[in-house]
Amino acid sequence: MKNRNKTISIVFTLVLSTALFQACTKDFEGINTNPNQPIAVEPNLLLRQVIYDYGEQMSYEGFTAGNLLGQYSTALDFNLFDRHDLKSPQLGGNPWPIIYKNLRDNESILELALENPTHEVYEGPSRILKAYMAMALTDLFGDVPYYEAFRGDAATVTPSYDAQEAIYLGEEGILDNIDKGITALENYEGTIALEGDILFEGDLEGWIRFANSLKLKALVRIGSQQDPSTELQALFDAGNFISLNEENAVFDFTNGEPNNFRLARLRIGDFNNFVLSETMEDILKDLEDPRIATFYRPFANSDSAEFNGLLNGIDASQTSINLADYSLAGTIFREETGRLDANFMTAWETHFLWAEAAERGWITANSTALYNTAVTQAFAYWGTDLPENYLTGPAALANGDALQQIITQKWIANTINGYEGWIEFRRTGFPQLRTISASLNNDVIPVRMPYPAEEQALNAENHEEAAANTNDNSINTPVWWDND
Repeated sequence: MKNRNKTISIVFTLVLSTALFQACTKDFEGINTNPNQPIAVEPNLLLRQVIYDYGEQMSYEGFTAGNLLGQYSTALDFNLFDRHDLKSPQLGGNPWPIIYKNLRDNESILELALENPTHEVYEGPSRILKAYMAMALTDLFGDVPYYEAFRGDAATVTPSYDAQEAIYLGEEGILDNIDKGITALENYEGTIALEGDILFEGDLEGWIRFANSLKLKALVRIGSQQDPSTELQALFDAGNFISLNEENAVFDFTNGEPNNFRLARLRIGDFNNFVLSETMEDILKDLEDPRIATFYRPFANSDSAEFNGLLNGIDASQTSINLADYSLAGTIFREETGRLDANFMTAWETHFLWAEAAERGWITANSTALYNTAVTQAFAYWGTDLPENYLTGPAALANGDALQQIITQKWIANTINGYEGWIEFRRTGFPQLRTISASLNNDVIPVRMPYPAEEQALNAENHEEAAANTNDNSINTPVWWDND
C-alpha cells in the first residue's frame, strides 16, 4: 500500500509538472519573439544590402589598396602595402572579409529564391552576383574556400579550399552560375517584381546583359587555359551584352553623407596620403590624355597647373616628402563624389574585352572599331571630353602593340577599381608597371594576395594545405589562369 501510494504520488507529480510546464510554455515563441525584429529577412532587403555594401566597400578598397598595386597612386605614409608587404593592410588591403560577408548574404537570397516560389525572381540576380563576387575573390587570392563556404548553418565553419580551375569551371561555379542565372531570368514568368535592385531598378533584361558581359570577362580571363573562341563568337553574334553607358551595372554615389564615396569621409591627413604615381603620370602624359585633370589635381607648388607623380613604395622613414610637390587625388574623389559610381561592369569594359578577343583572333570582328568605341565610352564615363585627335595620335590602336594599347586604356579607365588593373597586368603584362622605390618583396611585383592571418587562426588545417600549395602563402605564386 505504501508503494502504491508512492506510485500515485509520483504520477500525480508528473502530471502536475507537465501541466505547469505546458501552462508556462504556452505561447512561449510568441512571448519571446521581438515583434520589431523579423525572423527572416526579405530578399529585396538583402539584395539592396549586398549590392550597396559590396560596391561601396570594394570601391574604397579598389582606391586605397588596389590603386597602389596597380600603380595608379602612391602612398606617402602608412605604406607597407605600397611597398608590397601585403600581409600588413593599413588604410585598405583586406578584401577577404568584405567578399565573404557579401557572398554569405547573397547565398541567403539564392536559398530563399530556390525554396519559395514567391521569391523565384531573385534566383537569376543572386546567381549572377555570386559569380561576380566569386570571380573577384579567386582572381585576387587563387584557390579559396568556395563549395563549402558562405552557407551559414548549413555547412562546416572550417571549409576546405577549392582549386581556382574548379571554381571557374565546376558545377555551381562561376560560369555555371552565370548560365543558370541567365536561364532563370529568361524563364521567369511570374508577376512579382524584382525589388531592392539598385543596379537596374528591377529590369531583368539589364541583369541578362550584365551576365553576358560577365561571361565574356570570365572567358577572356581564363583564355590562356582553354580556347574560348566558340563561346565568345556566339556571345558576340547574339549581341545581348552591356553596349551603352546607359546600360552599365553601376550605382551612383552622392556628394554628401551617408552615401558618398568613403574617401570623402576620411580625415584630410588620410586623404592626402594618396598622390599621383609616377607610372600613371607618365602613361597619361605620353598619351596626351586630359583625364589626368579628372583623376588628379595640379601639385600645389606648380606655377602652371602641372601634375607631378611619385614612384610607388617609398621608405617613409628614410625619405622626406613635401606634399606640395605632388598631385593629390582629384575633386571627384572627395568634394564631388556625386560624379562617381560604384562600378560592377560597364560598356567600355565590355568593348575593351571584345577588342582584345578580336585582336587575339577569338572572334571575327573589327578590333579597331571596338577599341575606339571603348575609349570613347571610357572618356564619357569619366566626364572628360575626348580630344579630336586622341584616337589618331599616340593612343591609336595601330600605334605600337595593339594588345598593350587595349589593356593600357582599360587600365586607365579602371581607376577606383585598381584591383582590376592589377589583375589585368598579371594576366597580360600590360601596362608595364615599375620596380618600386623600397620594395619589401625583393623588387618583385606580387601576382596574388596572401590569405589573411585570420584564416590561419580560424581555419588552420585547411589554410595550412592551401599555404603549402602556394609556396607558404607566397604573393609571388601565380594563380591558375596566370600559369602559362
